Amino acid sequence: MKHLLSIADLDADDLHELHRLTDSFVEVGQRPIPKVPTLRGRTVVSLFYEDSTRTRLSFETAAKRMSADTMTFSVSTSSVKKGESVRDTVETIEAMGIHAIVVRHSSAGVPWQVAQWTSASVINGGDGWHEHPTQALLDSYTIRQRLGSLVGRHIAIVGDIKHSRVARSDVLAFTKLGAEVTLVAPPTLLPPNLDGWPVNVSHDLDAVLPKVDVCYLLRMQRERMTEALVPSLREYTALYGLTRRRASLLSTDALIMHPGPMNRGVEIAGEVAEWPNAVMVDQVRNGVAVRMAVLFLLLASEGPVGE
Repeated sequence: MKHLLSIADLDADDLHELHRLTDSFVEVGQRPIPKVPTLRGRTVVSLFYEDSTRTRLSFETAAKRMSADTMTFSVSTSSVKKGESVRDTVETIEAMGIHAIVVRHSSAGVPWQVAQWTSASVINGGDGWHEHPTQALLDSYTIRQRLGSLVGRHIAIVGDIKHSRVARSDVLAFTKLGAEVTLVAPPTLLPPNLDGWPVNVSHDLDAVLPKVDVCYLLRMQRERMTEALVPSLREYTALYGLTRRRASLLSTDALIMHPGPMNRGVEIAGEVAEWPNAVMVDQVRNGVAVRMAVLFLLLASEGPVGE
């Protein structure tokens, strides 16, 4: 495996293998000194054209815990402000001697382009509305960790599906691992065409919640919206927000998940986010171990540097 660009490139066996690798890196994270020499001599670059907290920091943490060197590219302080193209930026970084590039960009398909311009491994850290494969890996791992397996589980993905790269990757990963997925959203927040999506669709969150093992909430991605798709955030919350009353419809062992950042009081009530079955902190913690597993799979198989 040279790159991680899409969950579509992985089958169920690949997902299980990544989860097994993640188990070992979760153990590393629990050590007094959570560091191993696995990627000593490798250099991992974060090439982020969009803002990020969780993804960027967890990739950097993952690389450092495996003793890799890291470089962080910041658009605001780079030659992009002077008009430098993505290709020229990639070729400049490659000339410095690197082994992996984590790419996030607002345009779908950019990580695939970058993979054509470099000999380094490329990891998709999120491209436009398209995909976010490592988020799907950490989400599916967190469900497996809490519920044992995704086989036969019913997962509701709720909210702004239309603009969500997380939803697309999660649907692919969850269904490959044997789960049933229901998308819950107003029609204006669903993709215009769901042909080929292995999902059910509902517009009634209250009817779905008692039947699910996982309620996965998405934020309203207002930065990607070019039109008014809901009358108001207040009305959205009234129909699709996980309020305290609505959360009480869930079974006692159902998980509440969110990729972050959360808009408390919009898609989830602040107090519900603190419930014991709300596993957002677990998702972040597991994100580091999952990204260690991805970096290991892409880079460690190359053997020691210099061989």
